[in-house]
Amino acid sequence: MTDTNAAPTLVVGLGCQRGCPVSTLRALLDQALQAHQIPLQQVKGLASIDLKRDEPALIELAAQLGLPMVFFSSEQLTPYEPLLSHHSQIAFERTGCYGVAESAALALAEQLAKAPVKLLIRRQKYAQATLALAGAA
Repeated sequence: MTDTNAAPTLVVGLGCQRGCPVSTLRALLDQALQAHQIPLQQVKGLASIDLKRDEPALIELAAQLGLPMVFFSSEQLTPYEPLLSHHSQIAFERTGCYGVAESAALALAEQLAKAPVKLLIRRQKYAQATLALAGAA
C-alpha cells in the first residue's frame, strides 16, 4: 500500500494578460504536466499575483480543477527573485515582480510544504499566459 502523504506538494504558478481565456490557461497546464509526466492529481494549488485576484480565467480554472487559488503581493514574491529562471523587465514594470508564475509557485509551495522548495517546471510561455510548477526540494 502506498502512502499518499509521500506525494510531493506541487503547485502551479500562473501569470496571464487581462482577458486571457480559461482555455489558454488549461491548455498550458495540460501541456506542461504532460511534458513532465506529472498527474494533475499531484497539483495541490494554484497561485498568482494579487493584481490578478479578479481575473476570471484564473478563478474559473481553479473552480474547474477544484483547487485553491492563492494570491500573493509583489512584496511577498520579491524574496524568490534569486530563484527565478527568467527576470522579465516588463513583468516588473507592470507588477513590481520580475516573474509572476515562478515566484507565485515558489511562494505557495513553500507555504504548503513548510520546507525548502524549488522550481520543477521553469517558466513556460504560451499565448497570453505563463506557468511554472514548484514543489519541495
